[in-house]
Amino acid sequence: MSKRPDFFRSVVLTAAAALLLSNTALADTAKPWPPSGPPSVADLAEGVLDAVVNISISQSVGEGVDNAPMPQVPEGSPHQEFFDEFFKGQRGPGARPRTVNSLGSGFIIDPTGYIVTNNHVIQDATEIEVNLSDGTTLKAKQVGTDAKTDLALLKVEPTKPLKAVTLGDSRRIRIGDWVMVVGNPFGLGVSVSVGVVSARGRNINAGPYDNFIQTDAAINRGNSGGPLFNMQGEVIGINTAILSQTGMSVGIGFAVPTELAVNVVNQLKEFGETRRGWLGVRIQPVSDDIAESLKMERPHGALVSGIIDGGPIKSGEIKAGDIITRFDGTDIVEIRDLMRAVGESPVGKAVDVVIIREGEEQTVRITLGRLEDGEQLANVSPGERPNGEGAKPGEPPAAQLPASDVVLGMKLALLDEGQRRSFGIAENVEGVLVTEVKPNSPAAERLVEAGDVIVELGQEAMSKPEDVAARVEALKSDGRRNALLMIANKSGELRFVTVRME
Repeated sequence: MSKRPDFFRSVVLTAAAALLLSNTALADTAKPWPPSGPPSVADLAEGVLDAVVNISISQSVGEGVDNAPMPQVPEGSPHQEFFDEFFKGQRGPGARPRTVNSLGSGFIIDPTGYIVTNNHVIQDATEIEVNLSDGTTLKAKQVGTDAKTDLALLKVEPTKPLKAVTLGDSRRIRIGDWVMVVGNPFGLGVSVSVGVVSARGRNINAGPYDNFIQTDAAINRGNSGGPLFNMQGEVIGINTAILSQTGMSVGIGFAVPTELAVNVVNQLKEFGETRRGWLGVRIQPVSDDIAESLKMERPHGALVSGIIDGGPIKSGEIKAGDIITRFDGTDIVEIRDLMRAVGESPVGKAVDVVIIREGEEQTVRITLGRLEDGEQLANVSPGERPNGEGAKPGEPPAAQLPASDVVLGMKLALLDEGQRRSFGIAENVEGVLVTEVKPNSPAAERLVEAGDVIVELGQEAMSKPEDVAARVEALKSDGRRNALLMIANKSGELRFVTVRME
């Protein structure tokens, strides 16, 4: 019995020795701990603070005039009530005449006085002042703005060259890289915060070219327009938006990357406006159902739903129903890839566009137009063209032709002149008329309605109801589960929908 304590002591010592040896082995093989972050950004901040400016604007708003800038949130946003409550009583009829003051940030990109900021910081300003780090205040004039990317370029007239910063390449940053935010939060003056790149290529539905850098570095109200620096002191983003119900940082901020901003800033400096390329097509996403109906291995590309008259496409190089998969050497995964690639291309450039038409890949060459001109053309409804009016007031509807049996939940009829007048369908629309859609049917699920016209089904043109029924049966025999329909509304605007075939 006297030996039991020695026995247990021996066991404990042996276990302790084994644990020590085990830890030693782990220490020998484990990688060294990475640093917790940059030891200090003091030197980095010191080198760039003088190039970051505070921007203040004044705006005179008359009685009952609702012109004061207000933060915009996407329709249906859960944060809308916070904006409505904050601005209650400050806008609309009965509001007293007042001067609106607003604060933001910016940064100098040229010693002669060119300054980059956000469009929403200086929007509708009657007076813009730039406050430098040494306390100097300069009047600024607006060189140009671009609402689509929320960027603006200002110019001041300094008495001596200013400290400027360099625009870096945001394409080189990686998720997890350290970044530094400098700006004017809540009007307190130039402040510094540090964080990492949380994500790249974020789409927050702020505009057609969304490609934001997301960071957890503190961005607050007043930081808008300020720079996002990498650890080499280069600007790789322009701080633009935050996800917050209070206007204070919750660790989710967004910056416009320089890969998008550089071209915009250069055009604003040269022309005072942007001059973007324009392809002249209407597009929609390639959904899983559309990809399956076209026997694509995976959904990718941009589906062309229409061609804009008077645009760059003049000889059918691209047609409705084509899928654009590559543009000027850039792969198109989703529609915003195409929008961004086209928008960043020079006006008048001839580019190669890879399309898929009826299952075959083709390459076509298009000379780009100018987006600003194209937007005016695109805003003209096809129904406004000559001979596109519907039935005249007081004119009795034409006699209905017998409708076909129900196909995919739709009753169909020939589109003759009587039907055209009865439903008010434009003269340029051709196809098979939908006269009725059964509730809860496959077509109703896709929002097809009476007065729509089936132009194509399964990439084949339709001219009579029998064509639709026959094509559906052929697709079923081919093992397809969905039918791809090109639908025209009454004015001739096209869209693609996939309808499941029961």
